[in-house]
Amino acid sequence: MVHQAALDTVAFRTFDLLRQKRQVLVTAESCTAGLISASLARVPGMSACLAGSFVVYQIASKVKWLDIPAEIISKHDVVSAEVAALMAMNALKRTDHATVAVSITGHLGPDAPEAFDGIAWLGYATRVSGVRSVKLNLSGESASGPAPTEPLHIRHERQQVAVLESLGFLCDRLAEMD
Repeated sequence: MVHQAALDTVAFRTFDLLRQKRQVLVTAESCTAGLISASLARVPGMSACLAGSFVVYQIASKVKWLDIPAEIISKHDVVSAEVAALMAMNALKRTDHATVAVSITGHLGPDAPEAFDGIAWLGYATRVSGVRSVKLNLSGESASGPAPTEPLHIRHERQQVAVLESLGFLCDRLAEMD
């Protein structure tokens, strides 16, 4: 089980790096339903570095709010590298004062298609270096031990692991910036 202390630690590290690198973040969240932004907002002063979040839980919201073409979703699936990349890129386009974006879309279960259960795609975009996507496998063991077995606990654990991995990835990219 992911502990709140671990989420707080990565949120504070993210804040420090955003501030040091003079970056402003916007998120576009589907399967985490705003948990990335909520975790960051626990940090005092985060409003200087967090522009906000698009919580696009439904496909229709992705299409309407972030201009994700329905054809792309039909061709690649809503949980795909292509959709994650477009979510990040379009969140950044729609938020003029943001400089970096993170997005996530995934199948957290318990009723996900078996081949996609626990799979998420993370999108990352900056105004300077473009966009990329990274696949996350949230179905195995977390750093804190074996995955839980109850459906609701599985889903909660996967959401928390997704936040940890998303913010960890973001911190790594921020640390690489000049």
